[in-house]
Amino acid sequence: MIARVWTARARPDGADAYAAHFNDHVLPALEAVDGYQGATLLRRARGESTELVVISWWISEEAIRGFAGDDFERAVVADEARRVLTSFDDTVRHYEVCGRSRLLVAGR
Repeated sequence: MIARVWTARARPDGADAYAAHFNDHVLPALEAVDGYQGATLLRRARGESTELVVISWWISEEAIRGFAGDDFERAVVADEARRVLTSFDDTVRHYEVCGRSRLLVAGR
């Protein structure tokens, strides 16, 4: 399994808007991709800025290419997201998952 990690920054209101975009648009799009195994959005307030981290899990590099295309290390950032972020990484990082446990979801 492969973890795909991407980071961005936003003002607090932009972080709220990105979370809504992630839940309403990104997750449904990812669910339609063969080999997608799940994703999490993390946020950390740092004064006037909020750091956002997206981690998605994939069966293989080929599955990631089904979402991101041939240049699979390039971040996929929709125009709607670009409008609410103050900055974001143009590339993502991929990691081989070597161990894992159950994912706990907020509110459950």
